[in-house]
Amino acid sequence: MSIVVDTNILISALIKDSVTRNLILNIKEILLLLELDLEEIDNHKEEILDKSGLSENEFEVMLSFLLKNFKIIKTEEVINYREEAIEIIGNIDKDDVVFFATALAFNCPIWSDDKRLKEQKKIKVFNTSEVIDYFMHENI
Repeated sequence: MSIVVDTNILISALIKDSVTRNLILNIKEILLLLELDLEEIDNHKEEILDKSGLSENEFEVMLSFLLKNFKIIKTEEVINYREEAIEIIGNIDKDDVVFFATALAFNCPIWSDDKRLKEQKKIKVFNTSEVIDYFMHENI
């Protein structure tokens, strides 16, 4: 099964050696990330460097290491699901439409710690604890 990963989850894994990083490195599911999310990470690079204490080189190495576990999705693959995603997400958070469009395109859940995304009932949204419970225990 696949799971769409909220950009903030990946940023969290970049900032700190944590459960989130460990999950990304060890989960057996296919992790999906939109290529647009790579731009967002680049836009927040200075903040990530500051919070993580990583050098620019260490950041690049860590990002490459984490991305080995992702399938990068091109916008063209999900664009046809944009309108339906907008209907689902409503006024929750328009910035997260891309996660929903990707989830619709690949018929899979989303991994996000944004509690507001659970306000809709069409797409399953797992927080990190639920990812541990559902995906990691399933693979033991």
